[in-house]
Amino acid sequence: MTRSFDIALTAIAPLIWGSSYIVTTQFLPNLDPITVSLFRALPAGLLLLVLAGQLPPLALLPKMFVLGALNFAIFWALLFYAAYRLPGGVAAILGAMQPLVVFLASKSLLGTTIRPLSLVAVGLGGIGVALLVLTAKVQLDPLGVLAGLLGSASMGFGTVLSRKWQPAVPARTFTAWQLTAGGLLLLPLAPFATTDWTSLTVQNFAGLAYLSLIGAGLTYVIWLRGIKRLDPSAVSILGALSPLSATILGWLILNETLILSQGIGIAVVLCSVFLGQYALRVPHSQAARAAL
Repeated sequence: MTRSFDIALTAIAPLIWGSSYIVTTQFLPNLDPITVSLFRALPAGLLLLVLAGQLPPLALLPKMFVLGALNFAIFWALLFYAAYRLPGGVAAILGAMQPLVVFLASKSLLGTTIRPLSLVAVGLGGIGVALLVLTAKVQLDPLGVLAGLLGSASMGFGTVLSRKWQPAVPARTFTAWQLTAGGLLLLPLAPFATTDWTSLTVQNFAGLAYLSLIGAGLTYVIWLRGIKRLDPSAVSILGALSPLSATILGWLILNETLILSQGIGIAVVLCSVFLGQYALRVPHSQAARAAL
């Protein structure tokens, strides 16, 4: 399969993640972040584990729990906390920081080179996201923004370590191990959840099913496949598509107003994604030619 196909397929994951903010606020307004995170991770992880039919070796368990914490337990708890305290687009601000974290972590842990053009792409992505979410009517909750940024850093390190610790198993199996570990780490927090279980509705269960099966199981198989086949930096730049998706869905589904600056932001984000992939594609193409 071509690199372009791998990039396009991997991009589906953040586009779907952009819908998490609408699902959380519209289908799960009465559920707390711990409950949502737990039921997003554990059911999907166990289902994938059954489908994979393979448990991780004991030697890999510590690494799987570290990855489960960074990519799911910590990340989702902070993500949903931010989503409940911020408007959907603002909650997606975490996507603007993650590529920078991945670049720095990749240089430290994988020995990769930080290319100037990639930094330009990240800067453009940050500007684009700011144009998308920082409208005049938006009220920024400091704790919500902090949670979003810390969550971004958590997944950034998780993305790089997923590449560094990639075992010789299919992406579905690797996802199953991480998701299950993340769900198990969230399980002890269940007693502290504030959700009233007697008030759960069909709408709540539908939202949880979507976030677990589609927003976790399917998308993370795609995402980890991309990390395995592509440079982690190339994958992380695609994360800017999440706030773009959230903004467009808010406009289409929630009838939110789309102003001129947001339209410009959409264009800037798309430019940053294409520029980021081009910056990493050039050395990739040169290396491929050198090998011929």
